[in-house]
Amino acid sequence: MPAVLTNRRAVIVEDNADIRRLLAQIVADQGFTVVEAETGRDGLDLIRAGGADLITLDLNLPDLDGIEVCRQVRTFSDAYILMITARADEVDRLSGLDTGADDYISKPFSPRELQARIGALFRRPRSQPVDPVPSADQERAAEVQRSLLPAEPLRLQDYEIGGRCRPTRSVGGDFFDWSATENGVQVTVADAMGKGMGAALIAATVRAVLRSSNRHTDLNRAFEAASQALEWDLAQSSSFVTIFHARLDAGSGSVDYVDAGHGLGLHLYDGGLRRLPSGGPPVGAVPGSTWTAGSLSLAPGDSLLVLSDGLLDAFDSVDAAMDAVADVAAGRDSAQDVCEAVLDLAGSAVADDVTAVMLRRCPVGSTEDGAL
Repeated sequence: MPAVLTNRRAVIVEDNADIRRLLAQIVADQGFTVVEAETGRDGLDLIRAGGADLITLDLNLPDLDGIEVCRQVRTFSDAYILMITARADEVDRLSGLDTGADDYISKPFSPRELQARIGALFRRPRSQPVDPVPSADQERAAEVQRSLLPAEPLRLQDYEIGGRCRPTRSVGGDFFDWSATENGVQVTVADAMGKGMGAALIAATVRAVLRSSNRHTDLNRAFEAASQALEWDLAQSSSFVTIFHARLDAGSGSVDYVDAGHGLGLHLYDGGLRRLPSGGPPVGAVPGSTWTAGSLSLAPGDSLLVLSDGLLDAFDSVDAAMDAVADVAAGRDSAQDVCEAVLDLAGSAVADDVTAVMLRRCPVGSTEDGAL
């Protein structure tokens, strides 16, 4: 019989009434005081109001996605979070864990399995050091990571670029990079699973491998070669990386790109904003994956803006975040100003790395000097 845990509060967030009652009964039998919510927002209200030691969180909720609820919970609570999902897709499970979930279980599940998962969670020590390295090493690691970001502007007639990255700790898993190509520029924005030193090491490896792929003239071949080179290392570390990787042909304004589970590449044009479709899962999430490349055309005045998902933590929905980004982009004169304004949107309370990179084609007749 599993050990009974007393004086602990559990919040069950599940929209299916039958499953919610089953979960509540199983968890109550473990000695928890149980409260229930059928929507993500109601669940967040219960957790904020009374706290929680355990949260069971359905991935498919009628208002907020379970992953978004998980992100928001992690800004104010260190409760154990057990994701419960009917989705078989491994990417969704991994994404849930990356946002701060402690474990997941798939529907249908047995009461015995659920009890065992809960018992295993509470045998783990809850408090972990933020970074198990001396502060001097942290500072040096932060210096090294900053040195890997583009330091000098490139020069490319009729285009400008800006970028900014703010890790939630001294180092983080976000990075951006750009480098000159024969016909224009290559731009990368990536987000390695997790936070802190481990994610930073993965990010540095990804940057180096993607830079080495420049020798391939075809973007698809270059990206597949890079992902194959990364796959073993990511498997060994049980990690994955979302990547937006693009190449600009400056003469035509054509941008070819691969979006590997990133989902936040934006085409800004004539007052409008369009999210670019993802071409496959994050690198390392599903072994043997391939990706579908996309393309867009930057007319004079158009921009490509790529964000990391840390920004979304500051908003109730993706649509609200996109509206705010469109507003600040329209009110700034330079690519770098836009990136700074996007990070200002996130504020200082967001518990994730935040990155923004903008590639802008200057309007006809602009006096821009061609710094890229």
